[in-house]
Amino acid sequence: MEEVLGFLIAIVVGFTMGLLGGGGSILAVPIFVYILNIEAVIATGYSLFVVGAAALVGAYRYFQQGLVNLKIALIFGAPSLIMVYLTRAYIVPALPDPFLSFDYFILTKNAAIVVFFAIVMLISSTIMIRKGAKQQEQNHVPKAVSDKSLNVPVLILDALLVGLIAGLVGAGGGFLIVPSLVFLARVPMKEAIATSLFIISINSLLGFLGDWQQHEIDWRFLLPFTSFTIVGILLGTHFCKYVPAAKLKQVFGYMVLVIAFFILYKEFIH
Repeated sequence: MEEVLGFLIAIVVGFTMGLLGGGGSILAVPIFVYILNIEAVIATGYSLFVVGAAALVGAYRYFQQGLVNLKIALIFGAPSLIMVYLTRAYIVPALPDPFLSFDYFILTKNAAIVVFFAIVMLISSTIMIRKGAKQQEQNHVPKAVSDKSLNVPVLILDALLVGLIAGLVGAGGGFLIVPSLVFLARVPMKEAIATSLFIISINSLLGFLGDWQQHEIDWRFLLPFTSFTIVGILLGTHFCKYVPAAKLKQVFGYMVLVIAFFILYKEFIH
């Protein structure tokens, strides 16, 4: 029963990615950990594969519509994907377990990764909700930054940070990449969604290669789950064109916020 529920939610994971340009890992990791009872470190690796494969399909659909900004994808994607791979291959395996230990408190490596994931989600969701509301009030889309005014060093530094965080929490990084493209590169929201999926696909699949060397993969589970997620992302990319960009930003933010609080509840209260 739990696997059936997981596969049904896989469609929701893909739909969210197609509609919002990210958020797949935000749903996939809690599903793997709390519904399917998969160890957190392994769950983050599985998330990279599922999200990466689905994002590749979604990015191709958007590329056909001319929405993928290849120049921005290269500037942002190259440093972030290198950092994702290095993080999964070397940093995550090197983290101590337990991560923290005091007289009456022990924080395991798995719990530390999940809690860090939730904290990053809280920060990202707050930014997206506030910016989305402001954009709706002003009723305009930010103007694209010209080549001359694009701050490439800042964008690369941000990409490295996103790659580190994405690698640590097993995320494609869409919930970080989309805000970065919108607010640093001034890419229009729907173009940011499409470009984000392209970057996510490369980041996630390369990051998964770093995991492949560390853990045994249950392909009989992972491939069907990924197939259902791809069905969802095809639906999401279709419906994205009917939803206003500013509204997408707020929906994205509220979704991330709710799941972040759920994770913290499960780890510290329940």
